[in-house]
Amino acid sequence: MFQSRTSGKFLAAVAGGALLLTACAGNDTGADKPAASGSASASAPAAQSITYAYEQEFHSYNNNTTAENATRNAGPLQRVLTGFWFYGDKGAITPDKDFGTYEKTADDPLTVEYTINDKAVWSDGTPIDCDDIMLWWGFKSGKVKGFASSDTSGIQDTKVPECEKGGKKFTLIYDKPFADWVANGPGATEFLPAHVVAKQDGLSEEDFISAIKAADDKKIAKGIKFWNDGWVSEGKLPAADLIPSSGPYKLSKMDAGQSLTFVANDKWWGTPAATPTVVERFIALDEQAQALQNREVQIVEPQPGPDVLNQLKALEGVQVNLGDAYTYEHLDFNFDSSPFKDKALREAFAKCVPRQLIVDNLIKPVAPESKPLEVRNVAPFQANSAAVVAASGGAGVYAQQDIEGAKALVEKAGKTGLEVKIGYQTPNPRRTAAVQLIIDSCNKAGFKVVDKGSEDFFGTVMPANGYDVALYAWSGSSLVSGWASTFTTPKKCDGENKGNNNGCYSSKKVDELIKKLNSTVDLAAQDPLIAEIEKNLWADLATIPLFQHPGLSAWDETVKNVVPNPAQSTITWNMDKWSLS
Repeated sequence: MFQSRTSGKFLAAVAGGALLLTACAGNDTGADKPAASGSASASAPAAQSITYAYEQEFHSYNNNTTAENATRNAGPLQRVLTGFWFYGDKGAITPDKDFGTYEKTADDPLTVEYTINDKAVWSDGTPIDCDDIMLWWGFKSGKVKGFASSDTSGIQDTKVPECEKGGKKFTLIYDKPFADWVANGPGATEFLPAHVVAKQDGLSEEDFISAIKAADDKKIAKGIKFWNDGWVSEGKLPAADLIPSSGPYKLSKMDAGQSLTFVANDKWWGTPAATPTVVERFIALDEQAQALQNREVQIVEPQPGPDVLNQLKALEGVQVNLGDAYTYEHLDFNFDSSPFKDKALREAFAKCVPRQLIVDNLIKPVAPESKPLEVRNVAPFQANSAAVVAASGGAGVYAQQDIEGAKALVEKAGKTGLEVKIGYQTPNPRRTAAVQLIIDSCNKAGFKVVDKGSEDFFGTVMPANGYDVALYAWSGSSLVSGWASTFTTPKKCDGENKGNNNGCYSSKKVDELIKKLNSTVDLAAQDPLIAEIEKNLWADLATIPLFQHPGLSAWDETVKNVVPNPAQSTITWNMDKWSLS
């Protein structure tokens, strides 16, 4: 699950379907201002380049760490770092046959065999093989100390893969069944260049492979530190030899606060990218429609809102798409260092939050059928949604706002006038409006809610637990294992050990239920477990779900093969197919 914080960790964490902090929560620092107003007839860029907008600045070539698991990184890397599978059309788990093949060969024990394409090489010419496999397994399994991995779901229950130098095949043998095995091998954005990491310790390929197999974290200590921090982009990309590509595009350059440029990878062994150059412009959500109108960009995914939707629909030569998205808005409590460690105060806050009013004012004008969310981990448009809501009881006593009930709880706790800091990433007009609605409502219940939105909320405030309540979104998928680390008790409540559990919620019962769910392969048997998890999350008030995001995107009609995606891969999932007519 990716956080749309995205510095995150979530995602979201990124396992075979880890949630990602979503763009809607995004880092808008350094966003471009639109150029002087222009018309829809402004000239488009040359046919050799396509430009799309994203609200957050790219920040790391490695989005698998706790700190960097987010859509701002995962989106741009979809066709730079390929793997055995990706979120394809309509968010479906789609094998990437260019990269390799895989198949389940046994159920007891669960066994999956993988084969990397013989032609697969990094853009620097280095073969993709066993050392890359072992690096992936090392950080994804959690069995090699030191890797700040955002998620280890599923892989933590596998044996060490057997492969040797130059090997293109490996097998995952599980100690227990895993529900999402089909998306648990290295997928898009997860396979990273082991030869770059091994170089940090001066190790040969054989020595690096041996160190991972032996879980010798001391032998690869410099490499682990580099994996955690060395690929972070502070205003510019790392050196080219540190960021090779395994996809149809490679990262070319980054202009701080402005853009990220991709160029076709001449070492890519699959179908060449349709357009030689793609540029991601960093543009705030509320400025993207104007940027499209000015033709500064050709593709946008702006923040859904009635004004934006009307503005886009009024543009000539623009295709507008409004659809489903595996992204949901929520309020998270800080269980580590805030007054909300007291459950009575969480109950009071949940009673006063105007969930219906937030939906009515901010979401229904765009998606008229929207309702406050009843559960967190199944989207309303999924086939099993009604069954899970019914079995869990949904929001229960928190379905309707209850100011008087909230006030009574605050008074009983002796906390009238308690300051509550709501943190979120700015600028974000819709979130600012939502916070104001919460202030107007919850202050009547005895709280003193304060808007603490900041431009570096995901970068510094959230990791340091510097908030009482956080407002952001998770971008996920249909995979049940994707949100496991979001509600699993963290190893330690600090930036590197929280996984996706930013608020440090802990429940032994939920931990056990999540483990059981992740090992339940039968889809029909999953729903009762999800419902039981949701029932416990409501009972504990782990979080307050608000609404499902409507997915809004638009593009110049001269750009072909743009296909919006409801999953965390974002609209960039097939950007190598984009072309200009």
